[in-house]
Amino acid sequence: MAHPDDAEFLCAGTLIRLADTGWNIHICTVANGDCGTTSETPWAIAGIRTAEAERAARQIGGVYHCLGERDGMVVYDHGSIQKSLDLFRRVTPALVFIHPAKDYMMDHEMSSLLGRAASFLFGAPNASAFPLSPKAKPPHLYYCDPVEARDPYGNTVVPTTYVDIVPSLERKAEMLACHASQREWLRAYHGEDEYLQSMRRLAAMRGAEIGTAAAEAFVQHRGHAYPRNDLLQELFGKPTMVV
Repeated sequence: MAHPDDAEFLCAGTLIRLADTGWNIHICTVANGDCGTTSETPWAIAGIRTAEAERAARQIGGVYHCLGERDGMVVYDHGSIQKSLDLFRRVTPALVFIHPAKDYMMDHEMSSLLGRAASFLFGAPNASAFPLSPKAKPPHLYYCDPVEARDPYGNTVVPTTYVDIVPSLERKAEMLACHASQREWLRAYHGEDEYLQSMRRLAAMRGAEIGTAAAEAFVQHRGHAYPRNDLLQELFGKPTMVV
């Protein structure tokens, strides 16, 4: 993901369900959150926000990683690609969640490109100096919902996959609540004081589409070389769509 709290907002309900079934969870942000403040220095807020992200990941036995880029400065360039490749090489992921290709801010779009690039290339022997696992191959890859489930043109994204998160919604809220500094930033900068409520509204909207109280929605990447079976559906069942 791009920033501390993005994973908690967009896919933590699914991460919790995966962790509960024995998956090892890694949460990575490309940026360190250094612009998410109206009062702290860049160094202070980056330390606060990455500590919040680490605390949230620990709640589900996960590991947090940060690539150390600055907010608003995330780019698809040699250095960022290499950092992403090195992380994937160390983790050897079998299932990856990234931002949608088109989103309301460019940090999200660039982070999506970085995750997609690393997922495809990390298994190439010459891509990284880190040891290559024999299990390295393109993982199942899913795009998370954009905020409000709308693309930059205002169109509602049509998911390929839903995960019922009723069993994990309250724990998702607890993970998101770890990011107390971001709530204050949104209140000051965007004039909003509904950090947790907006998460619940999105979960309820997606849940209503499949006849449950809360869900997360995804679009699966099924391009050449990637698995095309819907792993999330196989793990958690196919929901019944509500027309």
